[in-house]
Amino acid sequence: MSKKVVLLDYGSGNIRSGERALQRVGADVTVTADFQQALDADGLLVPGVGAFEACMTGLRAVRGDVLVDRRLTGGRPVLGICVGMQILFGKGIEHGVESEGCHQWPGVVERLQPNGDEPVPHMGWNTVDVPSGSKLFEGIDKERFYFVHSYGVREWELKDTRASVAPAVTWTSYGGDRFVAAVENGPLSATQFHPEKSGDAGADLLANWVRSL
Repeated sequence: MSKKVVLLDYGSGNIRSGERALQRVGADVTVTADFQQALDADGLLVPGVGAFEACMTGLRAVRGDVLVDRRLTGGRPVLGICVGMQILFGKGIEHGVESEGCHQWPGVVERLQPNGDEPVPHMGWNTVDVPSGSKLFEGIDKERFYFVHSYGVREWELKDTRASVAPAVTWTSYGGDRFVAAVENGPLSATQFHPEKSGDAGADLLANWVRSL
């Protein structure tokens, strides 16, 4: 039986490309902002494109912050993508404005600071440094993923965890500036890059997530 995945429609994100990518890997996808449907699904995907504050405003409007917290309390999987990853952290700072995130992880989303002439946003294909034991990246080796963003988490602040398995943090860098590319932390996973735009490697990652539900 196909895994039921809700792609949360809160007014931000590439909804259709995400829907098609999940369907490609065999998920039964529903695009909705309905709280109960999203709570009951096998998996919840939280997309995100644009400004941190605007995404949080849209998320709160559909009680998405409560939904994510409720699912995680019950050990039910959630996957955040791009700004959908960023809003899982404590706060974001854009143009000097500080906005509160979902506080699932401590940390600050801030503007990238590449060296030299590299432009911001970071847009295009990049490799990632995958930690050993990663389940999201299982069977995916030395592949590139598609990024498009100006902000990221440049320091992982969750230093002490009492979880039986420590979070798996995947890093990458742009112009010498190192930032978090993906996180796996029990039922909560996230990617800064867009797996739905990352060809076969992105499809393999989404397939790994769907199989884990």
